[in-house]
Amino acid sequence: MTAARRSAPGPTATAPGAALRRRRETIVREHMESENRLDFDATMDTFEHPRYELVATGDVYDGEGEVARYYEESRAAFPDQRNELVALHHADEAVIVEFDLLGTHLGSFRGLPPTGRAFRCRMAAFFLFEEDRLVGERVYFDSATIQRQLGIAHDPLTLRGRVATVLNHPVTVGRAVVRGVLGR
Repeated sequence: MTAARRSAPGPTATAPGAALRRRRETIVREHMESENRLDFDATMDTFEHPRYELVATGDVYDGEGEVARYYEESRAAFPDQRNELVALHHADEAVIVEFDLLGTHLGSFRGLPPTGRAFRCRMAAFFLFEEDRLVGERVYFDSATIQRQLGIAHDPLTLRGRVATVLNHPVTVGRAVVRGVLGR
């Protein structure tokens, strides 16, 4: 069964009882707290099957080896990366968490040298469950928010952002100007 099907309850799905909700919440809280402690063995232990899906980037880390590589890569670039829980909600087959992710870019990340700048980004994570077994985490966020705070992107509504857009995308902007002049 795919992750997408696993996360969408079927017509026979029933709401989890109070005991199952408490168990799932305990797992999610330990997952998030162990990430903050950098105790990734404990984080990995919260999963029945380790899997991260980062929707904004399209990255999927499936299995213990790939998830361990994700922890290593992200914490090498952002050694103080941590989360702050904002809200937690229960769904039939998931626990949905709203949180702020924070960190400081102190190491190379995918070829980008460290900027030394900090970021804070509001995110939502769907912790996907099969009964009381965590089988994946799907994270939604706006990558441009982080890029702007790290100084590698600019708000397109500011003068600096508009200039950067013209310089980075002259053909696209040129076509838009021509269409505007021609009334299309």
